[in-house]
Amino acid sequence: METTQIENIELKYLSADDYEELKQATLESYGGVLNSYWKKHHIEKLTTIFPEGQVVIKINGDIAGCALSLIVDYDSIDDDHTYADIIAGESFKNHNPDGDILYGIDVFIRPKYRGLRLGRRLYDYRKEICENLNLKSIVFGGRMPNYHKHKQFSPKEYIEKVKRKEIHDPVLNFQISNDFHPVRVLKGYLEGDTASSEYAVLMEWDNIYYTKPNKKASTVKTIVRLGLIQWQMRTYKSLDELMQQVEYFIDSVSAYRSDFAVFPEFFNAPLMAEYNHLHEPEAIRELAKFTETIINKLKELSISYNINIISGSMPEVVDDKLYNVGYLCRRDGSVERYEKIHVTPDEAKVWGMQRGNKLQTFDTDCGKIGILICYDSEFPELSRLLADEGMDILFVPFLTDTQNGYSRVRLCAQARAIENECYVAISGSVGNLPNVNNMDIQYAQSAVFTPCDFSFPSNGIKAEATPNTEMILVADVDISLLRELHSFGAVKNLKDRRKDFYDVIRVK
Repeated sequence: METTQIENIELKYLSADDYEELKQATLESYGGVLNSYWKKHHIEKLTTIFPEGQVVIKINGDIAGCALSLIVDYDSIDDDHTYADIIAGESFKNHNPDGDILYGIDVFIRPKYRGLRLGRRLYDYRKEICENLNLKSIVFGGRMPNYHKHKQFSPKEYIEKVKRKEIHDPVLNFQISNDFHPVRVLKGYLEGDTASSEYAVLMEWDNIYYTKPNKKASTVKTIVRLGLIQWQMRTYKSLDELMQQVEYFIDSVSAYRSDFAVFPEFFNAPLMAEYNHLHEPEAIRELAKFTETIINKLKELSISYNINIISGSMPEVVDDKLYNVGYLCRRDGSVERYEKIHVTPDEAKVWGMQRGNKLQTFDTDCGKIGILICYDSEFPELSRLLADEGMDILFVPFLTDTQNGYSRVRLCAQARAIENECYVAISGSVGNLPNVNNMDIQYAQSAVFTPCDFSFPSNGIKAEATPNTEMILVADVDISLLRELHSFGAVKNLKDRRKDFYDVIRVK
């Protein structure tokens, strides 16, 4: 399926009402093999005993994939168990809400939706369930569909060769790439699985956050992982070459299960080198012609890599006027636009850049965020308006040529974190572009800033990159700490404002 056809991706709990579509999707996924699908009473039972363990991915309202799971007490399961032992003749009597293991009993992606990394999205959901329910691990019996081609090897030898990439096995390779490791070989696991010679590999993913249950109440933390790209300005021969570098960084931060990938302001400026013979206002308008293509590609990558992408900023022409804009590409396939409200004197003088008029917060699966482009971060009124709308994280893509300019962005970003009781992440470019007029040099040190209180770093710096070096910066921020700060902080910058004496209002 073309990603341009995707309007919405949803991960939803499976319902008995989905049964007929689920049956058809299962038959398509398993090649139409009879009895490869669950009966309706099985789905009704699963969604009753463990609703959060049964999920589907829907694309434009259609089921694209499914994952079914049980919770089991692993000590009650024999090491050499079979699939039939787990599902107990499809009665699922081994499901135990007080168990310690999440056991996967089915997962598939419909053929026409393969290639979108939806399988990884289902596996990531299982990992989140495992962590949220404080279970030790995820296990399942993994098939070895190519084993029949290599029966000269023992199952153990086959697995080792797959791990060394000497043999390709689509199932095992996928599971290993998603951080599952082989535990043991299970003989006679799935009756009739001739491709695997009825062998399976018990695969396991360990929950490193698991703690032994106790009777004390605990607060569920909401952790958001930020992936900042400190982009190196360099020469690119084409848009495809630049987007190859973009995808490399998205792949890198998504490999760490980042929730956001953040690019700097004007990261696509190297493409202006081809137009350096033109006057600067004409050259940047040529650059603006790439914006739509870049955003469509970023939307595709946000879906494929299951990550929210903040595009930094790019020039865009609207009604023959030039603006500095960016796009939020959510991993559910939706896209939203933001504008630079305050353009710098240089942007106005050299390029004829116009001031934007769009300011809003954005709802994401990681909370409410705000985005201000570079110079906008130096005007506290904007972030205060966003804070009033409930912003948790402020993202600031920037581009500064000198250390003076960088210091203005950095120091103002730190102030925004304190005064608005939020996290602020700044992401900039480094290097130089000798063949692009008005974009010669860049200076940056990307960073994540926090409020200054007891639950946060005393200096308000969560993480920072090495100055003037191409790299990624990955950092976790805990949204629940902001909730505590709002009510129990040593100072309460938001609550203690004298609205009886002054206020910040938006002009209608």
